[in-house]
Amino acid sequence: MSAGTFAFAMNVPTLICLGLILVYPLAYAGYLSVHKVGLAQLRRGEFPFTGWENYGRVFEDPLFWVAIKNTLIFSEIVLALAIALLINQTGIWTSRVTRFLILLPYAIPPIANGLIWSFLYSFQFGYLNRILFSTGLIDEPVNWAGNPATALYAVSVPYVWRTLPFAIILVHAALQGIPRELYEQAAIDGANAWQRFCKITLPMLRQVIAIILILRTAFAFAVFEEILAITQGGPGDATWVAAWYSYKVTFSPPNNFGMGAASAFILALMVGLIALVYMRLIYRRVTL
Repeated sequence: MSAGTFAFAMNVPTLICLGLILVYPLAYAGYLSVHKVGLAQLRRGEFPFTGWENYGRVFEDPLFWVAIKNTLIFSEIVLALAIALLINQTGIWTSRVTRFLILLPYAIPPIANGLIWSFLYSFQFGYLNRILFSTGLIDEPVNWAGNPATALYAVSVPYVWRTLPFAIILVHAALQGIPRELYEQAAIDGANAWQRFCKITLPMLRQVIAIILILRTAFAFAVFEEILAITQGGPGDATWVAAWYSYKVTFSPPNNFGMGAASAFILALMVGLIALVYMRLIYRRVTL
């Protein structure tokens, strides 16, 4: 037996495992997305073929577009860039404090993070209202998670707080790789801080910014735990996001599993298209 044949034979179990873990679930979800699958069909064991009907129903559902619009708020790239620049300044004392605390939110499980913030937002005994009362900023309790005007921001803040360290670490690592000589030469040439940022820092960070935007967009389309713990999509549809839409369509009566699978495939396609746009506009050196 040749070395190539032996290596392939050794990899067969791995390929089978990958197929069972990755390929089969995707294939089965694709099968469900083009069939009518509900509780009645599950009891009978018959799934009528519907073609693209489930996909059409998702696109025609106003709640789907509300969920997509709400999902766009879950982004933190600008804030991550600002904090990374701050902790990169060795002469500022706050940079040392920030480096020490930066990983604390990232260590908290998502569902625990949502529960913590739900207590902070509590209308009756939340610490956020208590702090604002004590400082005289409000005269009566604010229903942060129960008011349609503030509910979406109430769930986006915990999510951004939890995921921000990931983006900060990537940007900070990229900043460490920029040669200091470039800034020194620019300063000698008379460039001010803003010009050095625009002409040196941003171009050198283009790659990592593209990576962060792609990853954070994909993760934003998967926001679920904070919604579940704080608002359950309410009040009304104020905090419906992409993942919550797929979940509710699938597991709420009448339990349309086919439409839920179709919505998941549509969301995956959207993330892929957005990633291509990011690559084209921000990271032009990537070979597609």
